[in-house]
Amino acid sequence: MPSATDLRNQFRSLHQQGTFVMPNPHDVGTTKLLTTVGFDALATTSAGFASTLGRLDMTVARDELVEHVGRLTAATHLPFNVDSERLYGDDAAGIAECVALLAGAGAAGCSIEDWNPATDQIDPLEVSVARVGAAAEEARRHGIVLTGRCENHLHGVDDLDDTIARLCAYRDAGAEVVYAPGLVDVVAIGRVVNEVGVPVNVLLLPGGPNVAALAAAGVRRVSLGSFFANVANAAVINAATQLRDAGTIDAPPLDRSILRQAFAT
Repeated sequence: MPSATDLRNQFRSLHQQGTFVMPNPHDVGTTKLLTTVGFDALATTSAGFASTLGRLDMTVARDELVEHVGRLTAATHLPFNVDSERLYGDDAAGIAECVALLAGAGAAGCSIEDWNPATDQIDPLEVSVARVGAAAEEARRHGIVLTGRCENHLHGVDDLDDTIARLCAYRDAGAEVVYAPGLVDVVAIGRVVNEVGVPVNVLLLPGGPNVAALAAAGVRRVSLGSFFANVANAAVINAATQLRDAGTIDAPPLDRSILRQAFAT
């Protein structure tokens, strides 16, 4: 297995040119499957992990996340980015402590969001910038890649100028990568890429631009969020509904050779 330092260097180098896809497994099994299918990096999903515990997004405790990250990083030779919500700190010390714990669990990168569920609002810019700065300082100590996230477009704030201003501020505060989940217009995405000037992550969404179109717009990293967890949950719900109502089941398509290969290690 590569060392933590090697994985962090590998993850950072992936952002330097081209475009890579970073899918989001939600447990050890999907981590092994996605590793076997073949990707360059993986990422956790806060909503997907919460669903494995029978909870909604943003209800997982910090120590539960750290333990989860340790299990997933141990299950692959690939670098792992962590969807770490607000980094679980109300102040700089708390944010730094969370970054250090995630680094200790094997993370190659982590992210920090500007949405505050306690206030049901996006944090004021100066608050968000200070939080990103605290995370970036600790991330540099461990060599992990910090992603600064603007949550505007997931929470009804469709103001691209504000999004770009925030992403630029997070860049200046030390974020190596920026991310505004929810953007689907490729022209708007291209504007973010051109104006922010650091690697941009885009969430791949049904009906939105595909990976080739995002690559042409200059996007460096493409992630899937809770997509695979939602697919798995939908399959269970649909099959269970059919069983309840019709008393029948259908055999899902499954490449058992990949399953055997993934779970043999």
